[in-house]
Amino acid sequence: METGYDVIIRNGLWFDGTGAPSAVRHLGIREGRIEAVSSVPLSEEGCPEIIDAEGKWVLPGFVDIHTHYDAEILAAPGLRESVRHGVTSVFLGSCSIGTVHSSALDCADLFSRVEAVPRDYVLALLERHKSWQSAGDYVRFLESMPLGPNVAAFLGHSDMRAHVMGLGRSVDPNDKPTEDEMRRMEQMLDDAISQGFLGLSTMTNPWDKLDGDRYRSKSLPSTFARWGEYQRFNRILRATGRVLQSAPNITTKVNAVRFLWESMALFGRKALKTTLLTAADAKSSPLLVRALCAVARFINRFTGADFRWQHLPVPFEVYADGIDLVVFEEFGAGREALHLQEQVERNHLLTDAKYRREFRRDYEAKFTPRVWHRDFHDAHIVECPDASVVGKSFGQVADERGIHPVDAFLDLVVEHGTKVRWRTTIANHRTPVLDRLAADSAVQMGFADSGAHLRNMAFYNFPIRMLRRVKAAIDAGSPFMSLERAVHRLTGELGGWYGIHAGTLRKGDRADVVVLDPAGLDASVDAYYEAPVPEYGGLSRMVNRSDAAVRATLVGGRVVYQNGQFLAGYGETVRTGSFLRVGEGSMVVAGNPREQSGTNEVTTRGGERAA
Repeated sequence: METGYDVIIRNGLWFDGTGAPSAVRHLGIREGRIEAVSSVPLSEEGCPEIIDAEGKWVLPGFVDIHTHYDAEILAAPGLRESVRHGVTSVFLGSCSIGTVHSSALDCADLFSRVEAVPRDYVLALLERHKSWQSAGDYVRFLESMPLGPNVAAFLGHSDMRAHVMGLGRSVDPNDKPTEDEMRRMEQMLDDAISQGFLGLSTMTNPWDKLDGDRYRSKSLPSTFARWGEYQRFNRILRATGRVLQSAPNITTKVNAVRFLWESMALFGRKALKTTLLTAADAKSSPLLVRALCAVARFINRFTGADFRWQHLPVPFEVYADGIDLVVFEEFGAGREALHLQEQVERNHLLTDAKYRREFRRDYEAKFTPRVWHRDFHDAHIVECPDASVVGKSFGQVADERGIHPVDAFLDLVVEHGTKVRWRTTIANHRTPVLDRLAADSAVQMGFADSGAHLRNMAFYNFPIRMLRRVKAAIDAGSPFMSLERAVHRLTGELGGWYGIHAGTLRKGDRADVVVLDPAGLDASVDAYYEAPVPEYGGLSRMVNRSDAAVRATLVGGRVVYQNGQFLAGYGETVRTGSFLRVGEGSMVVAGNPREQSGTNEVTTRGGERAA
């Protein structure tokens, strides 16, 4: 019997991430990989780290396909708020925003308002760290960092377009890239693909706005592209089998048809792997998600398309400090307020009678495109200097004062600014619908927006919360999905579809592991907490805590988190994560194990280095 394992995980209920039946097994880890999966105990001789997983689940590390850690990772490459929940692989470069090509100033303006992170700190981080201007240099920079989790990346179209055209021209609706500029962007995409990037992220929804003073409140550069520009990039993605991530124009919704068409494998062309935002059971349009998923299933089955809607498998509950919430970008009055950066200017606007009439018209409009349901009776105050309103909805306050709900909201914001904190659930509020979506083949688990909207929401532990719901349904005798399939959807299905070595736990796989105690899948994992972000000046952000459920997280064979504590030097002097290149290593596709040889074998870069 082989001896000398670096880590042994014994007696755990093992899930391999492929959807295969689970079984009690003993795992031996050596040099960052799974060396043994055994039905009998392994020799523990010479093994320095043994984890007793009796009564626990041993799962592949979770994959978070939609994050906005692009700035935070520069100062805190451990990304602790994800890893503590068993997430071992994260994707950067979502929503057309990235830091690969543009200047530090342009990147900060692209990123900060859209993702609700402090611009001054984002700019400072980029100015201090950004030394790269190409995809290859960016990968080399990441690989020089003491990464905690594994990282994969999209190339952002807005980042690329702003760099080639200049930010001003890239957000001018009357301008478009020259042929030479188009060829430069195509070359940038080719270069990123050669470096193992996942593909390209674009954005066609105009609600996402620029920060800063130069082009403030302009939509992201990607939204100004003509469809012919997108198609030229799609040809590259289709030919190389890489992924297009994007979002349709929510204002018109018409261009969703074009995304569907582009994904189809018709007339001899290959399918375009496409993942769009988002499949959500929105209160504002309760029937839409069923139609979106039905259409996606149809084209995947009958046209050879390879299309997925991203889906957050938990209730989409958001918090806001005053009027600082992205949903107000949906309509004119909201955008007008968010355009103003100074509180004095905002208060002058919010007290203006004409402005309030405009806000009420937007609020009461019944048939305008929206994500927010615009019901202040369904928006509850959780903090306020005026204790008499805490626990009430803005609608209740309005009823008590005999005024319109909009006026009640604006009065409190004028009086207390960001000190009035409130919450509402925008989508995914109906458990039966949420269960159907979690099992739908047209959706994939994601859209957590980890690292963004720090004061608004926290879905860092969405895989844990999904598993809690799956287990509860099984325990109640009304299962909607097996545990094995749930694990597969959160791990191997994602790794396989994106073509990266992540999400499986078989012999030879990289040892990215989460040891989970099912007894800890209780209400505590649904709760929200707050913790400071040193990298953003100590800003208090919303977080999750799954310590009772997640007993250990391993990345690259190292135990980086155990019993609520991180490994000494984790994310500072100890490197455990790697840059995940498409096509390297073994992958699992559609629930079936498959070995796929890449151009290079993935090696684990463990050990210590100088920060």
